[in-house]
Amino acid sequence: MTSPAVWASGLRKRYGKRQAVDGVTFEVGRGEVVALLGPNGAGKTTVIKMLLGLVRPDAGEVMLLGRPGTDPQSRARVGYLPELFRYQPWLTAAEVLRLHTRLASVTVPAAEQQDCLGLVGLADRAGDRVGGFSKGMQQRLGLAVALVARPELVVLDEPTSALDPIGRADVRDLLLSLREREVAVLLNSHLIGEVERVCDRVVILDHGRVATSGTLAELLGQRELRLRLEGVTAEAESCLGSYKKEGDQYVVPIIDLETVPDLVAALVKLGVRVHAVEPGRITLEERLLDIIRSGETS
Repeated sequence: MTSPAVWASGLRKRYGKRQAVDGVTFEVGRGEVVALLGPNGAGKTTVIKMLLGLVRPDAGEVMLLGRPGTDPQSRARVGYLPELFRYQPWLTAAEVLRLHTRLASVTVPAAEQQDCLGLVGLADRAGDRVGGFSKGMQQRLGLAVALVARPELVVLDEPTSALDPIGRADVRDLLLSLREREVAVLLNSHLIGEVERVCDRVVILDHGRVATSGTLAELLGQRELRLRLEGVTAEAESCLGSYKKEGDQYVVPIIDLETVPDLVAALVKLGVRVHAVEPGRITLEERLLDIIRSGETS
């Protein structure tokens, strides 16, 4: 059986009195796109740095592409875009890619390096010095650096923070193309809408621990019903069960859409006027906020 692209077990890291990461365990399968989510200070970047050997864990084990994380060769087929990065301003974009292929000890033809720049929208800026690039262009170059050595695993820490909406859409398409090529991706992003569009699974961290993890279907399985009602009595509120009020709407969690006609019929029978009924799913952002606010752990 093929080993996972990332296997992390019981990772712990303390800085002084602060426990930054506390027993984090998860994995990323080959060709899978997995997102790390959580509030600032949840431990996401520290986890990524421990995976890549940039920070030594106090406890725990890491395997990358079937090799122990302590083996430098485990990172030979890993592409990485850090949250904070800087390239030599006197180099051109093409020279930056040449430098990083040499550092990776990988032979990549010049035409393939040019194609990599084209993949991130910088084909016409290959000869321009990096010092003149905007933040968004430098982030695009960082993506090219992460991809140029033909990695089997790509780790991206906030890859769209400096990009405009078009740039974010380009990155989304890029991630989908990596998945089609069975390249594993570990993504840390605060842009939850982008995560919902591209990720197979999500790992939510809070206070250095895994609060919950699973596929989007598993995490967002709960549905909700939005009803715009008039003349709601105490008896009708009891019929609604657990709900929250948003303006003139009652938001009711439901499991099965088949129960909706019976609920509406019961409300009408109680004299409630039903102006609108809108079923929908809990969003990933709502699920994330619920987990963090409730301190839920799994």
